[in-house]
Formats: sequence, structure tokens, C-alpha cells
Amino acid sequence: MAEQTLTVFPEQLAEMSVSQLANLTHAQKCEVDINLTQASAWLKQARAKFDTALEQCYGDKARAALLESGRDFGTAHIADGHLEITLELPKRVSWDQKKLAEIADRIAAAGDRVQDYMDIDFSVSESRYTNWPPALRVQFSAARTVKSGKATFRLSLNHEEGV
Repeated sequence: MAEQTLTVFPEQLAEMSVSQLANLTHAQKCEVDINLTQASAWLKQARAKFDTALEQCYGDKARAALLESGRDFGTAHIADGHLEITLELPKRVSWDQKKLAEIADRIAAAGDRVQDYMDIDFSVSESRYTNWPPALRVQFSAARTVKSGKATFRLSLNHEEGV
């Protein structure tokens, strides 16, 4: 791809209103889209690299501070000279769905309400639902709500208009 000359600079972009952005030329919209995508990717990669460096420098010390306070997860504060470092180590819990289903079956078989012990969220995969026969879909349709997700746009210029 040929190198392009910037026509919309980052400092200008930050100051532009939504209407001004909407009124950019096709080529400028494409330029902004490409540059923002590249900048986002660069920032994500730079953030990951810097976070890895922070982990290398302070991870063990911060985790030791957590353990000294009797916790495996949470927030720890440490210092490196004049630099104050805060580590936030969240707890991420996952549950084995097959084993939970077995436990739910035992609870129900004992005559207890499963909802008193567990949060239950039922779902149906969309591909499964659309492949069902109409008679089965009708039974589930009252429980189904469809909403749109966040829109995404991809821009490209046709060969008739240059960048």
C-alpha cells in the first residue's frame, strides 16, 4: 500500500465535532478510520508490553503484600522509592457446568428448590433455535428477545477516488 499524506491530524481530530467528522471527504473518512484502527492496535500492544514489564518489576512484591494481609485477591499497595504502585488482582470464578447440572439434579430429586441454592440462567444458542422445526420454535418464541449489538463500520475507497 502506498504511503499516504495525512490530511486530518490527531490534534485536529480530537477537536472536531461529530458533524465535522461526518462531513469529511470519503478519502478523509477512510484515512481517519485506518489511522484510528492502527493507533488502537498500537496502543493495545504497547499497553500489554508495559503491563508485562510492570508485572516483571512489581508482581511478586505486590502478591507477597496481598498474602501478608491474608488475601489471595484484592488490592495491594507497594512502593518503589517515590513511585506508589497499586496492584488490583481480581478474583475470577468459573463453574463446571456439567457438575453444577448434576448437583442441581440431586437438589431437585431431594425435593428442594434449585433456585434456593443456585442462580439459573437458561439460554438457547441462536443456531440451534433457527434449525428447529417451526412447531418447536413457536413454543420458545415468547421467551426470546432480539436486540441489535453495537454497529461496526469498515471503510474502503473504490479505485475511482484516491486517498
